Formats: sequence, C-alpha cells, structure tokens
Amino acid sequence: MSSATIDHSLRLTRAAVFAAFTLNGILLAMWVVHIPAITDRTGVSPSTLSVLVLLMSGAALVGMRLAGPAADRFGSRTLVALAASAISVTVLGPGLATGPVTLAIALACFGFGMGALDVSMNTQAVHVERGYHRPIMSAFHAMFSAGAFAGSLVGAAAQHAGLAPQVTLLCAGIGGLCVTALLVPRLLGREGTESPSYPEHYDNDGPQKATTGRRDHHGVADSTEPGAVDSAAPRADQRSEHRQRTRKVLALGCIAFVLLLAEGVAADWSALQVREHLDTSEASAALAFGAFSATMTFGRFIADRISAAIGPVAMVRYGSLLAATGFAVVIASPWLPLTLLGWAMCGLGLAGGVPQIFSTAGNLGGTTAATDMSRVFTIGYLGLLAGPAMIGWLTAVIPLTAALTVPLALTLACAAAAKVVSR
Repeated sequence: MSSATIDHSLRLTRAAVFAAFTLNGILLAMWVVHIPAITDRTGVSPSTLSVLVLLMSGAALVGMRLAGPAADRFGSRTLVALAASAISVTVLGPGLATGPVTLAIALACFGFGMGALDVSMNTQAVHVERGYHRPIMSAFHAMFSAGAFAGSLVGAAAQHAGLAPQVTLLCAGIGGLCVTALLVPRLLGREGTESPSYPEHYDNDGPQKATTGRRDHHGVADSTEPGAVDSAAPRADQRSEHRQRTRKVLALGCIAFVLLLAEGVAADWSALQVREHLDTSEASAALAFGAFSATMTFGRFIADRISAAIGPVAMVRYGSLLAATGFAVVIASPWLPLTLLGWAMCGLGLAGGVPQIFSTAGNLGGTTAATDMSRVFTIGYLGLLAGPAMIGWLTAVIPLTAALTVPLALTLACAAAAKVVSR
C-alpha cells in the first residue's frame, strides 16, 4: 500500500505506538542509569542486586503472561493505558526505596508493568502493521532502543547536574503520564483487533507469490476452491487446528528464545570478552557493546525495508547467519578492530529477527492475537535471561570466548529453522 493511500488516523496511531515504545525505553533506562545511586542509598550489595533484578524479570514475565488474555478480552488500548500509567508511577519506587525489601517491592511492581506494556504495545503494533500492509514492526523496536539511549543521556545529564534520583525519576514519571494521556486516544480500539488480516508482504519465504487458489483481501482461501474449509467443520478439525496453532506458537517461542539469548549474551558479555581475550583497557572494551548496540539500532530502522524485499523467513535466516558469522569472527579474532566488526555483525544480524517473530505470532488469526504474542514473549524473554546466566556458568570451566560457541551454534540452528516464521 502506498503512503498516499494510508489513512491519516492510521498515521496518528502509528505515531502513538512509536511514542509507547519510546516511553518504555526511556523509563527503563532511567532506572538503569540510577542503579549505582539507588544501591548506595538502600545498602544493597551486588549479589543482592542480582537477585532483585531477577525478581524484576520474573514480575515482567508474569505481566507478559497475564497481559495477553487481558488484551484479547478488554482490548490492547486499555492495557497500554493501564501499563504505561503503571510504569510511569512505579518508576519512582526505586528512588524512594530505603532498603532491600522496599526496593524489591518497587522493582516487582515496575517489572510487572513493563511486561504488560511490552505485550500490549506490540499487539497494537501488529494491528497498525496490518493497516499499512507492509513491514513496520522493526521500526517500533528501533524506537525502544532509541528511547533507551535518550533516557540514558537524560539520566546521565541529571546526575551530572547533581539532581537526586527521586527528583529525576519523579519528573520522568510525570512526563510518562503526560505522554500516556496524549497517545492513548490515538490507539486502535477493540474494533481494530476483531478481524485479523495478513500484510501483503507475508507469504512463505518472500513477497507475495502466485498461488493456485484464489484469495480474498485478507489472504484467506476462497471457499469456492477445492480444499477450502467448510464453515461447519467437525469439532475434531477444530481441535486439530488448535493443536497446530499451539505448535506454531511454541515453535515461534523457541526461535525467539534463541535470538534473544544471543542478544542477551552480546549485551552483557561483549565488553568483558574483549577485555579478557585481547587484554585491552576498559575504555577499549566498552567499544564492543557500543558497536553491537549501534548496529542493532541502525538495523532495526532499516529492517522493515529489507523484510519487504525478501520476506520474513529470509530476514530471519540471513540475519541469523550474519549473527553466527559475527560470533565466529569474535571467537577467532586476535585484533580489536576485527573483534569490534564481529560484534557489529552480531548486532546487525540480530536486529530484525525478533520483530518478525512477534509480527508472525500476532498474525496467526482468530481472536487470541495478544495471548499468542504473550506466550511467544514469555518464552523469548526467558532466553534473554538465560543466555547471560548460561555463559556465566560456562566460564567456570572454559574461557569466556570459547563459551561464545553456544550462541554461535544456536543462531546457526535458528537459521536452519527460519521457515517457522512463514505465515
């Protein structure tokens, strides 16, 4: 669909969903940049902090899992409004915490809201993508990355100015509530979720191909063709369809698990790998994460155009192969510039895969799009948590660089299984 034919209200909805993703990234970054000050204030040790972060992640998983069915029942716009308001209020909690217990409660509430917002705003993004009939999902995720970057800059500037965390987080929360009030009226209501349709660019391995059967404007087989499903299908067929749907969701979740595992490993271990493997300074080692995050953000901004040209399956396949090549370069490289190139390849390769998976999950049809996405989200998010921990355990018996063979092998497996992302 050309940009000239896109309804103005849909453009406003797209801008509102962009704002939701950006807000999510900003508020998460505002907590992260204040971790040192908050841990000093609350007397939390690094080991205790790791437990509290795990608690926050667990609460986010619960929020994701509950948000899917709730969004299907009440509409994702309602869930976006509630979740965005919740994180805008609870982001102040860590700044007001006085000890480990109060910080734990604050992080659990904040994490729950973050998880619920992740599912509900991605559900909105899927509906907007349907209206555009072309890939736009990766751009939403790019805005989250851009928001996190902007939030880190604002937080760093506030700390440099000597502002207390409570003041900065309070201002961030008030700003979040204002943004939420402005964006929610522009989101799609429940009528936008009732009749799923498939974007025109999705059909197996690439852009729309000719098929033997006719299809309507939603991509549904014409009932006059041989093999079309009778509207009065037996209950056994319905059960079979449910099983197939469940297998598809689990398969998408596994692919998301692998890609987010690799992303978590790169984000958490890239700097340390460079410092230990190449014996560089901490400043030089920090360039590894910079190379990874910069190319990932850039890749998400361009991934939609690439997906429109080659299709989601090829996007996941070749992106995973590029990421695997990046890990191989990092493992084999004896030079800093080549290692940085390897981490940059990882970021670029991993940039577009996860948005394609979430888009596929939200376009499985039926009335449970948000529930399907929440299941894929939950499985994938476990990979984001498990990856860094797995590498940490492996470093007890093998060098860190050697442990990177795990994400290398898994991304190769993901490339082989990319057909799962077909619609």
